[in-house]
Amino acid sequence: MSPSDAPTLSAKPVAEFVAAVGGCYECSAWVAERAHAGGPYSSLSALAAAMRATVDCSSDGEKLALLKAHPDLAGKAAIAGDLTAESTEEQKRAGLGSLTAAEMARFTELNDGYKARFGFPFILAVRNANKGVILASFERRVHNSAAAEFTEALAQVHKIAWMRMREIVVSNPTGFLTCHVLDTARGCPAAGMELSLRRLDEASERLLGWHRTGLGAHPWRRWRWGTERSCKAPRGSTVAV
Repeated sequence: MSPSDAPTLSAKPVAEFVAAVGGCYECSAWVAERAHAGGPYSSLSALAAAMRATVDCSSDGEKLALLKAHPDLAGKAAIAGDLTAESTEEQKRAGLGSLTAAEMARFTELNDGYKARFGFPFILAVRNANKGVILASFERRVHNSAAAEFTEALAQVHKIAWMRMREIVVSNPTGFLTCHVLDTARGCPAAGMELSLRRLDEASERLLGWHRTGLGAHPWRRWRWGTERSCKAPRGSTVAV
């Protein structure tokens, strides 16, 4: 199914809606089914909030079943190729498909110990993580109380669902990012500096945009003592971003 915006998607019949976003919450299509009744939704954020509220308002038994629906990280299901398409892609991106024998043994030990302590698998949004981050989180969280870890696991489930929804539902961005560059030697905005915004993943880097500060289409100016001042950052100046 090609991506749709939230209003269009959430206005579709429940079967089509569930077919599109039912997998955002791992093997738990009931979340999408119940959320559909409150639609249509005006934005991706509104849709995500409704699905989150559906989970938060469910019974403790349903929440536990949702946690148990998640697979172990680098576990038997992954080795056997029995993961959902979403989990397969996420674990692959985190490097869990290329573990050494020692790393696999460590993951197995941590998975078994965690489930014995809490009664559900360790859950972490691994889409933009790596093996080191995952292992550190594993080793930290295994010492949490049962109540704290239940809350943390649900938070990770919501984070995973959000990331999956962003791949499926077309967003309608309304916000913006600002950046102020200050020449600390002169005490005013610096001009003529090139800035780039990049998204960094474990094995890739993508340029999202760039801009040069100055007095062009997007001037960097400051009004001080009733006078408009601008300055260019001289070579060797200290600049704070």
